[in-house]
Amino acid sequence: MSERTRARAALTTLAALTALTTTACDSGTHEPDEAPPTPRTGPTASHHPTLEPPPPSAADGTDPDACADGDCEITVTEPMTLHFPAPGGSGRATLSVTEVGPNKIEYEVKSGNNSSRGAATGPGQGCLTYLREHGSGNSCGTLDHTRPSPRPDTVVIQATTRTDGTTLLHIVSP
Repeated sequence: MSERTRARAALTTLAALTALTTTACDSGTHEPDEAPPTPRTGPTASHHPTLEPPPPSAADGTDPDACADGDCEITVTEPMTLHFPAPGGSGRATLSVTEVGPNKIEYEVKSGNNSSRGAATGPGQGCLTYLREHGSGNSCGTLDHTRPSPRPDTVVIQATTRTDGTTLLHIVSP
């Protein structure tokens, strides 16, 4: 065999080995019958965007008048003032929502000489206010959207933030 023939055979063998190696090392994730991935023209944040489930619907919608009897579940979309029976039959109580937004709620409750403020910021955050005839108390932190349980001689107010800029508000009277 001549030097030239050996060189051609070596090059042919090298080309065949290169083709086999390249094919064997292909780490693509597509199946043989699958179309190749679509080229991207710019950076993307995620290949699979996560969809957030829609917030639960409020039983009384967005109607603040549904709270007039002291028992309601509404979606609050903007600052508003609600009036409902004070605990112990001592007149009317007032709940003033002063700020509502994505993952944010601020409000003030007044009943007779008592007042209480609640504020929460962050996903799934909220406040519980316990309004009694002779006092009130707040507890703020992580809450779910479930209705609070009624308590004897106490009006329970729960406001839970949502990512969509609304708040789920419960007022539960004894």
